[in-house]
Amino acid sequence: MTRVAAIDCGTNSIRLLIADVTDGRLTDVVRTLEVVRLGQGVDRTGRFADDALDRTLAATRRYAELCREHRVERLRFVATSATRDATNRDDFLGPVRDLLGVEPEVIEGHEEAELSFRGALSVLDSSGSAEQTHLVIDLGGGSTELVLGGSRPIAAYSMDVGCVRLTERSVTSDPLSAEDREALARDVRSALEEAGRVVDVSAASAVLGVAGTVTTITAHALRLPGYDPVAINGATLPLDVVLAACEELAFMPRAERAALPFMHPGRVDVIPAGAVIWAEVLTHVRDRTAENGSPITEVITSEHDILDGVALSLA
Repeated sequence: MTRVAAIDCGTNSIRLLIADVTDGRLTDVVRTLEVVRLGQGVDRTGRFADDALDRTLAATRRYAELCREHRVERLRFVATSATRDATNRDDFLGPVRDLLGVEPEVIEGHEEAELSFRGALSVLDSSGSAEQTHLVIDLGGGSTELVLGGSRPIAAYSMDVGCVRLTERSVTSDPLSAEDREALARDVRSALEEAGRVVDVSAASAVLGVAGTVTTITAHALRLPGYDPVAINGATLPLDVVLAACEELAFMPRAERAALPFMHPGRVDVIPAGAVIWAEVLTHVRDRTAENGSPITEVITSEHDILDGVALSLA
């Protein structure tokens, strides 16, 4: 048994998983998340804002204390879309190195996709899943990863569309206007066209969605009385039900979104854009798989994603 810690620092949140790894399986010790919005303004300015750095480093300091408290043997810190884009990333990476005592990694989109794929598939029953071609979709704050494969990934692509990036770029009204929704959709469709040159989504026989936007939409589709990861993890829902939940969240006024019992406060402002992204991606996959003769009719949600993949990589 090895005790490991994985820290995933994205555009909207920073997450920590401390787990014991035995024979390639994870047993959670600590799993926690803080919404720090590191990517605040990065799409517009190309730089981290000072207050965003302060919030994220404060969370990193708390995570370092938890790692010491739980006697972590191996630690890996990965940063994704916002850090890839920020010209002043060294102002962030240097203090992280000092706090954690390890070299922080700014991983490229293809590695992010592969780690998400490995983590997401842990939700599946291994019997029978090996024959399927899985499309894992990781919808983050700054980017959305598409990765296709069986038991291992065979093609991956990272699109520069995410709930924070597109909220800052295109959302000008609350509730969302039809014009804003169309602007969001155009960006997603353009990105999907580029992605299609690398990832043949028409080959997918199963679709798995991961990350906070997807799990929140799943909670809404399930009408949960609170955020329940056990109910969300592995939930398999009809595509039409998921698309209806996306439409409701996209056009719901802020006060109503904030009052939803499963809604994290840090997602209230970005969930409309996230819902549009998820709806556009799923509609695209449905249409491409239908052209291939086997339309996708349901979507699986996994609570396990890049964070689990990073932890497993330490075993």
